[in-house]
Amino acid sequence: MERLIITEDGSHSLYSEIFNQQYHSLQGAVTESLHIYIELGLRPVLTKAAHTVTVFEMGFGTGLNALLAWQLADTLKKKVHYTSVEAFPVLSGEASLLNYESLTNQEGLLQLHQLAWGTDHEISPYFTFRKENTLLQNFSTQTVFDVIFYDAFDPRAQPELWTDEIFTKIAGYSNPGAVLVTYSSKGIVKRALAASGFQVERHPGPGRKTHVLKAIRS
Repeated sequence: MERLIITEDGSHSLYSEIFNQQYHSLQGAVTESLHIYIELGLRPVLTKAAHTVTVFEMGFGTGLNALLAWQLADTLKKKVHYTSVEAFPVLSGEASLLNYESLTNQEGLLQLHQLAWGTDHEISPYFTFRKENTLLQNFSTQTVFDVIFYDAFDPRAQPELWTDEIFTKIAGYSNPGAVLVTYSSKGIVKRALAASGFQVERHPGPGRKTHVLKAIRS
């Protein structure tokens, strides 16, 4: 069962008793997602794109990253096809308590949570959304991705999702030059990404977080 948390920027997060961690930075859920996944990850790619940008997200979670990606696609009038994997879905009742819509001026969070799994949904002229209820280890797709939001729980909680093998799998679903962004800048993450064919960059993090990672698929 998850427990509602108010983070420092006033946005909500949830606490997972399964993994003994919160879903977002306590310094600010919306601040973190905007800084890492939207501004560092998606916006630079989407701004330059002349084609539909394919996004893969590890960890649908609260749906915040998907909501912000949808907002950016509509704002820039650029097409995004977004695929998210989640093995432990948040209940709709819990999702309905989250305050992301009022803070971002973007409606549709509950819609994202209630859409059927395993099928494409064209939810705006610029945003197609798909979610898969499965472990990443069991996930397969024919889509090749331009942007990867890697938002699994911390390596202490889910070490199996931060390995050379997992990032090699992600690289296999990624176009050359694809951008992967993640909040974790731990040494084991940098080494696993590098071993899997990514060129790893450290970037300033949001708030008091010193660094986050951006990795480019070779």
